Amino acid sequence: MLFSGCGREERAEAVRFSKTLQQKSADFAKANAMEKDFLASARVWCESIMANGAGRGDELNQNAAVAKDLAKSAAFISTQVGAVRQAIYDEPVKQEYPQSIRVNLITQLTKRQRLLQEERALLDDSAPGFLDLRLSRDYKGDAYPGGIPKLNAMLQTYMSPEDFVGEAIQALKTKYNIQDSDLAK
Repeated sequence: MLFSGCGREERAEAVRFSKTLQQKSADFAKANAMEKDFLASARVWCESIMANGAGRGDELNQNAAVAKDLAKSAAFISTQVGAVRQAIYDEPVKQEYPQSIRVNLITQLTKRQRLLQEERALLDDSAPGFLDLRLSRDYKGDAYPGGIPKLNAMLQTYMSPEDFVGEAIQALKTKYNIQDSDLAK
């Protein structure tokens, strides 16, 4: 009797946690889609600058504007990921397995936020660098702001976001035999 009662409590907690994850999965999927678009755009832009330089005249203004826009996108996506992370963090979980899922999710989401924030900082720092190049008499059109190589290296190794939330829901469903009807209640 004691064991079935404990198992029931653990399953109930897993169902509640799964519901929270399911509620946030649409927000997370939206953030993933935005992040994939951001990464594709930033990679193309950064590779072009690395290969051809920052440009001359209006190209420098345009690159400064693009850097600012990309920085805003990175900040917005980081905020979206942070909202999902906060909802997971706020969910009270006591049982060992659901808690391990929760800790793993928080770790992965925090890592993504940090990377996005680093990228945003490099973009923010690069934007005025393009304008500074425009004012330099020594600039020949083949250089770029100092943060661009580091940003390029980050973007090349940055993996597209995975559906960590969906994987967590599936792991909980499998471990606790949670059905879709359990999550609809």
